[in-house]
Amino acid sequence: MKNLLTIILTIVTVSTFAQGSLGTGKEKNVDYKYRVSLPGITVPQFFTKAWDDPTNTQHIELHVKRNIDDKNIIGLKFATWRLFQPMGILWWDGLLDKVESETEFYPGHVRESGVGVSYQRMLWKGLFATVEVLPQFKTYLDEDGEKIGNGFKLYNSFHLGYHLAFGKKKRFFVEPQVHSQFWVFDTNTPDAFKQLDDKWRNYFLFEPNIYLGLKF
Repeated sequence: MKNLLTIILTIVTVSTFAQGSLGTGKEKNVDYKYRVSLPGITVPQFFTKAWDDPTNTQHIELHVKRNIDDKNIIGLKFATWRLFQPMGILWWDGLLDKVESETEFYPGHVRESGVGVSYQRMLWKGLFATVEVLPQFKTYLDEDGEKIGNGFKLYNSFHLGYHLAFGKKKRFFVEPQVHSQFWVFDTNTPDAFKQLDDKWRNYFLFEPNIYLGLKF
């Protein structure tokens, strides 16, 4: 019940923020009302390693958004991924070293999946800021792939990027950006996983990314 109330409160807060930021109705109407996009960072996993490789995060993510006007965009985020080590290991902690040495690998994997909400505000020309809130349900698996538990996490991210549309009708777009994320209410973590999580942070800073999308 506490987690459910937290989700509702968070979504209401984001919605209120979005509505408060919406214009007076005098903004120019946009040519396309909807857009879909996915993060380019997920593409290499299909070509650089086998899908069942222990370090393949099996990351799938899709964004469906609606333009309220030429400044405000709201949307839904669908995401699932598989973690083989704590997400809170930052770049300057030697992320590559941790992967190569396997010193921080989980005794298995955790699958995190959820549907969340997003609000994007165009700031100046193509410059934008985005906030995303993603409730996630977690499934813990041991090294043999057997389920050992379930949990919950509220995953949040903040983005700063630039929107570039191209093509004859400007239907296609790319959004290079940097985002930071933090998570709370990480519940029911098995002890062996929790010991590793507790060594690191509950946030990740300055992750570069590029989103590829289509307007319609």
